[in-house]
Amino acid sequence: MAEGEGERGARLAAENVLVEYPLPRGGKLRVLDIERLELPPGSQTAICGPSGSGKTTLLHVLCGIERPSAGRVCWDGADLFALGEAARDRWRRHSVGLVFQHFHLFPSLSPLENVLLPARFRAFRVGEVVTRRARALLDRVEVRAAGETASLSRGEMQRVALARALLFTPPLLLADEPTASLDAEAAMRVAELIFSASRETGATLLLVTHDAALAGRCPQIMNLAAGRILGTPPVPLAAVS
Repeated sequence: MAEGEGERGARLAAENVLVEYPLPRGGKLRVLDIERLELPPGSQTAICGPSGSGKTTLLHVLCGIERPSAGRVCWDGADLFALGEAARDRWRRHSVGLVFQHFHLFPSLSPLENVLLPARFRAFRVGEVVTRRARALLDRVEVRAAGETASLSRGEMQRVALARALLFTPPLLLADEPTASLDAEAAMRVAELIFSASRETGATLLLVTHDAALAGRCPQIMNLAAGRILGTPPVPLAAVS
């Protein structure tokens, strides 16, 4: 997988993915069992299911954070888990935007400093071009650049987190319950920003949510129960990778 791996036409696909954890008294607990899954370029997909159904684990596997017990996850035909950890981390920094329920912001930093954190992982010095883009993203999500992030509302914090995820225009956008801790008005605003960012940049969007209205905005909805996707026709990985 080459540097600058963020092609808009890349597909994310998984096949025969298992995640199992050892039990204290022997045996294994299977939390994920995905036969086949494909996310075409630019698609918008929601994954729904009850708590404990494996939604967050699936998201972590698809972005290379958690190694599955078995199976393949491929981006543009390359198996993520055939890469070394450093190469997989580099792919995630270049190609994936992550939005979480709990923001993962540094409260003592300014919104601008939080948005620029991915750039600081890439280089010791952040250039003016990247800084201008960070400011433009904060303007887009209507959050001031200065001041402590701790003083923001929860909706504003989530909009800062979204701006951070979009800093390098990733071709893959993964959102884990991005509106779950927000009030109705803030949730609607964040949702609109997520979907408009996906449309405008052509990013593939995978959205994990309990919110039926939010999921209903996606053309494709997958239901997860006991670690398995229900009602999705299998697509051979060879046909998509």
